[in-house]
Amino acid sequence: MTNRRVRVRFAPSPTGPLHMGGVRTALFNYFFARQHGGDFILRIEDTDSQRFVPGAEEYINEALEWCGIKVDEGVRQGGPYAPYRQSERKNIYKQYADRLVESGHAYYAFDKPETLEKLRAEAESKGGAFTYNYSIRNSLENSLSLPPDEVERRINSGDQWVVRFKMPENEEVIMNDLIRGEVLVNTSTLDDKVLFKSADMLPTYHLANVVDDFLMEISHVIRGEEWLPSLPLHVLLYRALGWEDKMPKFAHLPLLLKPTGNGKLSKRDGDKMGFPVFPLMWKNANGEISRGYREDGYFPEAFVNLLALLGWNPGTDQEIFSMDELINLFSIERVNKSGARFDPEKAKWFNHQYLIRKSDKEVAELFLPILEQYNIDVDFSKLVKIVGLVKERVNFIHELWEQTNFFFERPIEYEQKAVSKHWKAETPEIINMVSDLLKQLDPWQASDIEAGIKNFITSNGYGMGKVMNAIRLCLVGASKGPGIADICEILGKEETLIRLNQAVLILNGTKY
Repeated sequence: MTNRRVRVRFAPSPTGPLHMGGVRTALFNYFFARQHGGDFILRIEDTDSQRFVPGAEEYINEALEWCGIKVDEGVRQGGPYAPYRQSERKNIYKQYADRLVESGHAYYAFDKPETLEKLRAEAESKGGAFTYNYSIRNSLENSLSLPPDEVERRINSGDQWVVRFKMPENEEVIMNDLIRGEVLVNTSTLDDKVLFKSADMLPTYHLANVVDDFLMEISHVIRGEEWLPSLPLHVLLYRALGWEDKMPKFAHLPLLLKPTGNGKLSKRDGDKMGFPVFPLMWKNANGEISRGYREDGYFPEAFVNLLALLGWNPGTDQEIFSMDELINLFSIERVNKSGARFDPEKAKWFNHQYLIRKSDKEVAELFLPILEQYNIDVDFSKLVKIVGLVKERVNFIHELWEQTNFFFERPIEYEQKAVSKHWKAETPEIINMVSDLLKQLDPWQASDIEAGIKNFITSNGYGMGKVMNAIRLCLVGASKGPGIADICEILGKEETLIRLNQAVLILNGTKY
């Protein structure tokens, strides 16, 4: 194991959109692989044909691509261990199920679903839980209780069967988890899991997962905490198949928790509290749409950054990291054991940090498509100035319109609350005097405009807020926007004077 090449895999099932917890698992695998100069493999585990959802595999690939996670081997990329879609590997698994039966580590079971359901109901009626294990297996219909010729007859006659792992009785399984340390489980608490089914001649997750990880020479399995209960079975399968010396090292990541910190983060939490839990938007078979971080306006770098810090910390106060920094700094040793609470407001904060770090030109370019939707044609250098004045005020590019629309469209209505507060009987006269002052200004630049208005206010003994708020109302139509002088400079002298005069005419009318 010491000189073994690092090979990790992300192995989602195409049963729907990829949850952000799944993306975090992919990310941590990716960081680990890149840091050690190893390989990141994407394997699609689609052996559960009942739960297969059309479009889910494409979604997984697109989501990883959007996040900047580069796959070394996978369905799209190919590779030396192809195929990477489990349904295309279906002919591989039966030989290993057979090997386990032959070695006495597994057995055929012919129990009908209704028999097992009855046993389950009986156990529950007594306040317990039905477990198919050493205590009951010999009284059920399987190759441990039936004569060999009867087993053969049933298989040959087409009876439905499954292969179950023969869990040892009262054996301590000692496992090492890179995050949780030593894990000890007694096999008497475990059941005889199904490994293979004759109904579709496909393996269950447990067998396929172990066989594929062995055949693909996976060195480390980094996966979610929900798979920790399966670890004893997987370790025992490696032993039973004679692969213990090639068994990967395991690390089970902590859960992503609800914003309340109570329970696993789910789609329902996002729907209820108004935030996405999927990287990309998803439309299900019923036409229901689930929001995505991409469509909500998040930068992929911000999404990656916020996920990286859910369950891992660098040991410093730094919070903003590039992908390269995350790769260099990441370590399994600094992954937490306890669940990581997701904070939707912190997610917005991350996006804000990435937005304000972009140049004004970059932000302006990202804003252009939104302006096109409003049929706004603006000089690009002017747009760069505008976004530079307001980008600190927003978390998302799409919020820029709300902060800047008055630069492109003259107000025709005025915010009632602002009018009530800032438009008094003497205000029209003040605005007319400001107009007269501004007409005389040349050149038209923010510094001169600001000095002129301040001098006017001081000379006349007015309160600063009284005049400035009234001017803002005239130019913007509301109590928002950057500095008055900056607004005036960008609007230009002619437009500024038109807006001041228009506001006096309208706000002195009956409408307000």
